[in-house]
Formats: sequence, C-alpha cells, structure tokens
Amino acid sequence: MTEFKETELDARAITMAKVLSADAVEKAGSGHPGSPVSLAPIAYTLYQHFIKHDPNDPNWEGRDRFILSGGHASLTQYVQLYLSGYGLTMDDLKNFRGGAETRTPGHPEFGLTPGIEMTTGPLGQGFASAIGFAYGERFQRGLLDPEAPKGDSPFDHKIWVICGEGDIEEGISGEAASLAANQELGNLTVIFDANRIQIEGDTNLVLAEDVLKRFQAYGWYTDEFSFIQPDGSYKEDVDGFAAVVEKAQKEAPNQPKLIKVDTLIAWPTPGKTNDPSAHGSKLGAEAVAGLKKVLGYDPEENFHVDEEALAHARKVAERGLEAHKEWDEKFDAWRKANPDKAALYDRIKTGDLPEGFDEAIDKAVEGFEVGKGIATRGASGTILNAIAAVMPELWGGSADLGGSNKTDLKGAATFAPKGNETAQWPVCDEYGRQLHFGVREFSMGAITNGILLGSHTRPFGGTFFMFSDYERPAVRLAALMEIPNLYIWSHDSVAVGEDGPTHQPIEHLAAFRAMPQLEVVRPADAFETAEAYRAFFEKSNSLPTAMVLTRQGVPALAETAQKAREGVKKGAYVLVETEGTPDVILMASGSEVQWAVAAAKTLADEGVKARVVSVPSLEWFEEQDAEYKEAVLPAAVKARVSVEAGVAMPWYKYLGSYGKPVSIEQFGLQGDGAQNMIDLGITAEHVVEAAKASIAEVEAAK
Repeated sequence: MTEFKETELDARAITMAKVLSADAVEKAGSGHPGSPVSLAPIAYTLYQHFIKHDPNDPNWEGRDRFILSGGHASLTQYVQLYLSGYGLTMDDLKNFRGGAETRTPGHPEFGLTPGIEMTTGPLGQGFASAIGFAYGERFQRGLLDPEAPKGDSPFDHKIWVICGEGDIEEGISGEAASLAANQELGNLTVIFDANRIQIEGDTNLVLAEDVLKRFQAYGWYTDEFSFIQPDGSYKEDVDGFAAVVEKAQKEAPNQPKLIKVDTLIAWPTPGKTNDPSAHGSKLGAEAVAGLKKVLGYDPEENFHVDEEALAHARKVAERGLEAHKEWDEKFDAWRKANPDKAALYDRIKTGDLPEGFDEAIDKAVEGFEVGKGIATRGASGTILNAIAAVMPELWGGSADLGGSNKTDLKGAATFAPKGNETAQWPVCDEYGRQLHFGVREFSMGAITNGILLGSHTRPFGGTFFMFSDYERPAVRLAALMEIPNLYIWSHDSVAVGEDGPTHQPIEHLAAFRAMPQLEVVRPADAFETAEAYRAFFEKSNSLPTAMVLTRQGVPALAETAQKAREGVKKGAYVLVETEGTPDVILMASGSEVQWAVAAAKTLADEGVKARVVSVPSLEWFEEQDAEYKEAVLPAAVKARVSVEAGVAMPWYKYLGSYGKPVSIEQFGLQGDGAQNMIDLGITAEHVVEAAKASIAEVEAAK
C-alpha cells in the first residue's frame, strides 16, 4: 500500500457516490439512503487504497474479502463496485430494488452480484461470518502453505468489514468477537460506522455502553476517528481515516481490529442529516435536490456521472491487475515448489472427493454389526473420523458438546494459537482442525458459513437438536446462499430422557423441513448413517444438510445393511416388502424405523401385508422422479401410517385422506427416554393399531 492522500478527483468520486446512492433510493421509492451517503468516503478509501482486489476478476483467489455487515446499506457497496469497474452498470444502479431481474437487490446477495462475498441483511451475521472468513483463510493456508512467513504466502489475505450499531447490538457480534480475539485473527479489520441512528431514533436509548471498551475487554485492538470536529463542524477527513487504519495494521498484526468512525447519517443532506428518517426511507425529492445543490450538482439531473472522476476511480482496476500479476508469480512459484499441495489445492477448489473416500466409509461400515445397538450419533462419529482420515479439508467441532455429539476428530490438534492449551485439550495449533465454539450455537453457524464462503475447506458444527433453535438464523442464511454447511444435531427426540422437556425436540423436524433449500436427514441406524454421509459429500447440489441423530442406541437392521447403500441417497426406499400389493404402507424415519419393521412382522402374522418404507430424508425423496416415487408409495395403496417422534405436520402430504400418523403432539416428558417413547405412543403396538385403523377407513370408504 502507498500512503493515501485524497486528491480533487477522489473528492469528486466520493461526491458522485453520495448522489448516486440518493438517486437510486429515490427512484426505487424505498431503501436506506442515509448510511450509503455518509459512508461513501469510508467505503471509497477502503476500495481504492486498502482492499486488495481485482475488479477484472471478482473471484481472484488472492483477493481480500469485504463484507458489508449492515446489508441494508447495500448501495454503499454497489456504488463502489460500479466506480471500481466490477461490471455493474448505471442501469444496474437505476434498477436498485428493481424486481427479480435486478443485480442490485435491497440487500447484497451472494452469487448474484460480482464482488459480493456473502448475503447480508440479518444484522450481526455479516460481522460473525467475517470471523469465519478469517478462520477459513488461516486453516486453508495451513493445509497448503504452512511454512511460509506471514504475509509471504499466496494464501494470505485480509478480511474487511463495515458494520453499524445494529450489528453491534445483536448478541451474535459479542459471541463471535470473543472467539475472534481468542483466535488472534490479525487479518480481520472492522470499521464501525457510529452514526448513533437507527429506525427508532438515537441509539443512546439502547446502546449506552462504551463499545470500544467492550471490544478491548474481548481482546481486540481498537481505535477511533471522528468526522465530527471539536467545534461541531463536519469534515470527511479521509486522509486522517486512512492513517488510523494504516496504524492499526502495523500495531496489531495478531489482533482483530475495530475502528470506530463517528459520522452523521446522510451528511450533508439538508433537513435529513443526523435524522432517523434518513435511515430507512427515501430522502424525498426536496432533500435530494438540496443534497445536490450542496455538493455542486444540478438538482434537476438524476444519475449524473462525473466521467473524469469515474475514470480516476477505475484506475483501481489497473492496480488490481498489477497485484494479480504479482500474485500469479508467487502462486506459480508455490505450485512448482509444492506439487503435492498444488494437487490438493486443485482438488478442494473443484470440490472433488479424495481418493479412498468410498473405501474409508466401507471399511468403517464393516465394524457395524447387525442386531447390535449403536446410537446414530456414535455411528456418525465413526464415519466422520473415517472420512477425516482421507479428507484433510474436513474440520469442525461443537458448541461445547463434542463428546455428546461425537464430533471430536481423533488425534486432531485444536484450532487455536499456542498458549491456549488446557488439560482437556493439550495440543493447540493455529492450523489445527478441531474447532471449539463454546456455548455459541448461532456464532458456530455463522462462522462455518464464513469458512465455506471464504475458503475451499469443508467445516461442520454440532449441537443438540433442541439447540438448533439458537443456530437457526445462520442455517437459514446458508440455505438462502446454497452453501453446503453440515450440521450434526444429536439428541433428536424425547428419548433424550432425564434432561426433560427443555431438551426434547418436538416441532424441530417439521420446522427445519419447512425451510427451503435445507436438506434434513434422519438415519434409522448405523448403516443408514454411513450412507447419509456418503450421499451428502457425493451429491451434486451445494445445499446445507442437517444430520439428525439419536442419543440412544438403536439396533443395526439386517434390512438396512442390505439396502441402505442404494436407498438412502434417494431419500426414501422400500425396506420391507410384501408379496403382491401391500395392504398398508408404514413410513418411518430415524429411531422409529425399528418399530415400523416390528409392526410389519406383527401384521404379517395376522395376515396383513405391510410394506415398510424408511424415509431418511423427505427432501432427497422429493428430488426423485415421479416413477420412483410412485414405485415406493403407490397411489393405489391408500392405507398408510407415518411413524416419527415429533409433530406429524410434514407427513400429511404422504398420508393422504386415510393415513394415520404415529407422532407426538405435545412437549416432552421428564423421565427415562425409553419410557417417554412408550408413554407418548411411539411403539410397535401403536403402529399396528394405526395401520388397522387406516385400513378400516379405506375399506369403509369403498
């Protein structure tokens, strides 16, 4: 970086950014204009001077990552992408919030707009996921180039964030900030835009603490700079701001950095500066005209382009090309010196599975014994470790539940700087693959999202299924972005037992199945668990997946041993067949499959032909063609039963008019887990009763 000194053309480019932001919101009729107007000098300085990027190649591996955590201020970033030459056009700015075809939606969306690293909008998640970006950068560097001095590796880069009071108020920012300091993430810099305004007014009403002292307590480097001068005047001193950012990079190489900048929202818009209405509503024609007059623009002209200032701003693309060229030389030298690491890089970048992947799972499956009880969480741990042995890019951990979730990787060092060792975890390494999140489910979800977005590695995170409630907003964002996060959620039903109803999921399967683009998998036993992992890593889409697993032991079934390899990946398959057309179909997932199998045997003894269909994943089943779905659940068989230890809501589509659910429609019970299942009707006997009742209704309707 060279010393930054604002020129007249820089000032004109910043002025243009302000006016374009105001015009875009005004044309759209809605939006958040105030922050983009007052953030223009900060964002411009970052894009022009600090962020290493190449607008000619938005996905360049060597780029820094920028996250606008306050996604409502999306025009802050869109205008800088336009000024920098990312391919956004004036028509894109004019089409802000313009419907399904827009490339400039109300909040930044991953995969839609070049230069956008993640979907932001739900406040705090950009901040927390940026910490995941920093995790991913460090771990990937450790995989590929661990011996290089800091700053010398082609896999070194920085993460830059702009956040606001809303991000700071959300609890997830505190959760994640604590972890960032523990991890000594020196490549992370957050600019805190402190304009003291939110929708309901002055933030002093709800944010009275000293934010810098809070972050200092976490262990962050902090500094502040103000555009508000001691005499009350306002000066957008970008040279001074740049000096503070530069100082932070030099003085705190091993600490995450928070730099607070005092601004006035919407400055210098007449009547709207420092006014809460500028936060979430268009400024209005009169105010926009006033802003243009103050800035020397024609108030009658919209979307004016200062061509000379634009050409000056786009010189950043020339600097980006030069940085890219230098990086290419360093990368090529690394490839030649490290052919094995280069092969690993090529594989993980394309997402190909490692050699020996299937064999590793097959060998682990050989250790599972038909008839022997094993909790699916235990089987999950076995398979996870088998995969980890051949897949070095796989890493993860739990929110303080590793031993219960079975997410510990045998022999793995803890991902943490040396000096963080404990009696329980005596080996820490900054490139370790065992993650520990503490009791921070939401941050775990956001950080693993950031890891996926910011690296080519494959993270996982675990907790009890009940506490997926705390993680849910990050899960939703993963689904929206279509990134393959892996959630390992154990203790999946009232069979948790003595912990009582606070720890017993009831509505959770239905709630997560209701989420678009999330795949929920609930394997019946050890064999299905192994095939669920195989299918997850082999599947062609990139959707997040939840492995929902038992605490209690469940028998490994002879039927799944034979059929799970082909059946699980299809989401539902015939586990127990009958001769001819079945009288009733018994559908079950997870630990309840055993009761469906037992019920089918009882019914057979009574002359009733019952087909058992194991349904590990409704989402995977829905991906199959109509012919397959009809073969598994023939429409002509109207007597049906669903068996699942949760609310029946997701099953009615498959039960039809005469089907009967065996489900739990109340909160759980205090008591022994196996007894809870019996008391709440999750038994083979109840399945038999439901099957007979369904058959009777079908017969009565004829």
